[in-house]
Amino acid sequence: MIAPIWLDVLDETARLSAAHGRTDLVESVQQKRTQLLDPRLRVLVLGEPGQGKSQLINGLLNAPACPVGDELTTVLPTVVTHADIPTAALVHTSSTGNRPGGAITEPDRTPLPLDQVTAAVAGKLGGHPGAAHVEIGLPRALLGSGMVLIDTPGLDALDPTQLDALTAFARADIVLVASDVNSELSPSEISTIGHLAQSHARVTLVLTKIDLSPRWRDAAEQSRRRLAAIGVRPAVLPVSADLRLRAAGSNDSAVNAESGFPALLARLNTDRAAKTDELARAAVGQLTRTVIEQLAAPLRTEPAEARPEPAPGPLSRLHEAQRTVDELRRCSVRWQHTLNDEMADLLSDLEYDLRDRTRKILRKVDEVFDKADPLSDWDTFAQWLDENLLEADEANHGWMLQRFDVISRRVAEHFLAYGHGDDTAPGWSPASREHLTENVPLMEQPYVERFTHVQKFFTGLRGSYGGILIFGLATSLAGMPLINPVSLGAGALFGAKTVLDESRGLLKRRQATVKAAAQRHVDDFFLLVSKDCRDMVRQLQRLLRDHYTALTEQLQQQIVESLRRAKLAADADVAERDQQMRQLAVLQEQARRLAAAPAGARA
Repeated sequence: MIAPIWLDVLDETARLSAAHGRTDLVESVQQKRTQLLDPRLRVLVLGEPGQGKSQLINGLLNAPACPVGDELTTVLPTVVTHADIPTAALVHTSSTGNRPGGAITEPDRTPLPLDQVTAAVAGKLGGHPGAAHVEIGLPRALLGSGMVLIDTPGLDALDPTQLDALTAFARADIVLVASDVNSELSPSEISTIGHLAQSHARVTLVLTKIDLSPRWRDAAEQSRRRLAAIGVRPAVLPVSADLRLRAAGSNDSAVNAESGFPALLARLNTDRAAKTDELARAAVGQLTRTVIEQLAAPLRTEPAEARPEPAPGPLSRLHEAQRTVDELRRCSVRWQHTLNDEMADLLSDLEYDLRDRTRKILRKVDEVFDKADPLSDWDTFAQWLDENLLEADEANHGWMLQRFDVISRRVAEHFLAYGHGDDTAPGWSPASREHLTENVPLMEQPYVERFTHVQKFFTGLRGSYGGILIFGLATSLAGMPLINPVSLGAGALFGAKTVLDESRGLLKRRQATVKAAAQRHVDDFFLLVSKDCRDMVRQLQRLLRDHYTALTEQLQQQIVESLRRAKLAADADVAERDQQMRQLAVLQEQARRLAAAPAGARA
C-alpha cells in the first residue's frame, strides 16, 4: 500500500531532526506518527473549573459517564473509551510517559467498581496513591466508532505548566475548550486557546449552558471577534448539555436540535473520518513548521557557538584565531618596547654606577695624598688603586648580569599566554673579564721632584744670606762687625726655615702630581670599562632580540596555520548550514502543500 504524503513528510521531519542532533524532536515526531496512525480520534476536553466539561462529555454520550455536581471537583483526568459492558479502572503510569518526548510505558490498571468512580475522579478514593487517571468503558456507538473522550481537571490560570502536562498526557487529535456562555472569555481562556492553536490542528470553542442565556448568539459572536483579534479563528459551537440529556430522555428531536449537539457531533464525526487524511495533513503541517522553526533558529544566528554543541563552533574558532593573531602582533610590539626600554635603562644605570664607584676611589685618593708622601707610599698606593678599580669593575659587571636576568624574565612574561615562560629565555654564559685586566695598564709612578742634600745645602745658603746680611747691618750700627755671632745665628735660622718651606712646597707638588696622574688613570679605566659594558649590553640585547624574534615567528606560523584551518572549518560550516537551510526550506514547502493537497492524496 502506498503511504500517504503526510507520512513521508513526517518521516523526513524525523530524519532532519536526527541529523541536527535533536533527539527530543525526533521522539515528539515519532509520538505524533504513532498517534496519527491510530484510527481512533482522541478528543481532549479542557476548561476552567465550573465551565461544564464533564456535562459536555455526558451530553455527547447521552449517558452520565463523568460525575458532575456543584460540590464535585475533578482531580484526576477521565478517559472514556468503548467497552461492551460498563467498566472502570484506576490507571498508574510512569512519570516519564507524561512528558513530551518521554518513553511510553505499559500502564498498570486497577479495576474499580462503578459506584466508586465519583470518589476516584474527585481524588477521594483511599488506598490507591499515585493514580494517574481514571479510565471508563461504555457501550456507546460514538465510542465504538473509534472515538476517545478525555475529561480533565479545571485549568489553573496561575499554573502555566498544567496545560502542557494535560496535552502531553492526552496526546489528543482535537481539543474542545469548554466555556460558560453566561460570562465573557477571560484573558486566561483566550491565552489558553491561542497556545493550543499553535500545537493542535483542530481547536473548537464550545460555549456551554446556552439554555440559561437568551443572548448566547451575541456572546458567541463576541467570542469569535475577541479570538480573531489575537489571530486565532477556531470553530465556536454553542451547546446545552441539559437540553441534550432532556431530549434523549423524551426522544424529542426538536429539543435535541436546539441543544446544538448535532452540529458538534457532526464535526467530531467529520474529524474522525478525516483523521488519516485531512486532519493528519493539517497536524503534520503544523508540527513540521514548529520543528523547522526550532531547527532553523540556531542556523540563522551567525556565531556557531549559539548552537547546542559541546565544543566551540568553527566560526568561534576562526574568530578566536583572528584575535590570537592580533594579540600576537600587539605582543611583538610590547616585548620589543620592553627590551629597548630596559636595555636603555640598564646602560644608564651601569654608567652611573661605574662613575659613582670611580668617584669614590678618587675621593679616597685625595684624602690619602693630602697627608702621604708619594715617594714613601707609592707601592702601597698603586696596589690599592688597582685592586679597588678591579673590584669596582667586578661589582659593576655582576650587577649588569643580575639586571640582564631580570630583563630576560620581563620579556619572557609577554609569552606566558602562549605557553612559554621563563624556560624560553635563551641560554648564554657570561663573557670572560680577562681581556679587561690585560687591556688596563698598571699605573706607573709619575715623575716627582726629589729634594737632594745638595739642593738643601744651596737652599740653606740662599736663605741664610738674607739673615746674615740683615742682622749684620743691624749689629754694625752698634760697632760690631758684619759677621758676628748674632748675624751667623740669624743666618742659620733663616737657612733652616728656607729649607723647610722648600721641602713642604715640593711635597705639595708631588701630591698634586700623583692626584692628577690618578685622575687620568681612573678616567682611562672608566672609558675602557664603560666601552666594554656597552658592547656587552648590546650583545645581550641582540641575543634576546634574535631569540624572541624567532619565537614570535614560530608562534605566528602556528597561529596562521590554526587560522587557516579555522577558516576552512568555518567555510565548511557555513556551507553545511546553507545545505541544512535548503533542506529545511524544501521540507517547509512540503508542509505548506499538505494543507493544499486534495483529499486522498498519496506520495
